[in-house]
Amino acid sequence: MRIVSLLPSLTELVCALGRRDDLVGVTHECDYPASVRELPSLTASRIPAEATSAEIDALVSERQAGLYTLDEATLASLRPDLILTQEQCDVCAVNEATVRRAAAALPGSPRVESVDPRTLDDVFAMFRRVGDLIERPVEAEYLVAGFHRTVRWIREFVMPSRPRPRVALLEWLDPPFSSGHWNPDIIELAGGREVIGRPGERSRRVGWDEVAQAEPEVILVALCGFELERAAREMASVIDRPEWRRLPAVREGRVALVDGSAFFSRPGPRLEVGLRIAAGAMAPLLFGPLDTRRGEAWRFLPKP
Repeated sequence: MRIVSLLPSLTELVCALGRRDDLVGVTHECDYPASVRELPSLTASRIPAEATSAEIDALVSERQAGLYTLDEATLASLRPDLILTQEQCDVCAVNEATVRRAAAALPGSPRVESVDPRTLDDVFAMFRRVGDLIERPVEAEYLVAGFHRTVRWIREFVMPSRPRPRVALLEWLDPPFSSGHWNPDIIELAGGREVIGRPGERSRRVGWDEVAQAEPEVILVALCGFELERAAREMASVIDRPEWRRLPAVREGRVALVDGSAFFSRPGPRLEVGLRIAAGAMAPLLFGPLDTRRGEAWRFLPKP
């Protein structure tokens, strides 16, 4: 089977299911596992790499479905049997209609499978669906079972009687965006209560007044598409805001800066690590750095 993946999370999933050698093409954003960077890249972004968060937000608002390009000539040369894509977010990947139009022109009529997970259960269903398509159903069940094992492990430490902290996961800072989709589920399973994001719904633009009114006791800064060091640079846009400095989580030094691109934005196998990170951010005395990859995948910001 010759597989093209047009979403980083699907690329990770195919590899986790043991079919890395069948991948023949990926996106310019596919970076895990590292070996997929050697594969032909089929997409490009129209967003300048040096653009600020505010500039990126403006471009997204203006252009919507026109942020990515698809190299249709290279796609044709790869002769795929299966093309994995998404219908969830036109500003996160190539538009699904573009992919289907390109696939229809290819010889052999390759299958196009599009995913749209909204909740954590949807993510698990996606694991199973892709597992069936690429003949790895047992491996897909193993991934789902591994996530549930981590949930049980967290519950052993976080007693039911322990108060659930008020948590806000921010996916963007300038302007601020709440979390959505599967991330409120992650926060709940990790022992917290998401006070801004809405489970199963899209991430949404919020005002700093709404963030302040929510009074989060823990904040996860998990910026969509940004790794840890880029997220650290983005903090410059908020650290001097009075509303930010008055937040309980900021005053108490309970703001976790996270590699959001790897562990929260992508509905793939590494959401299990995101669950561990969220648990560690909420209860740092109960979970060791190695258990939650603290210092490598995330860190607390110092008090102002």
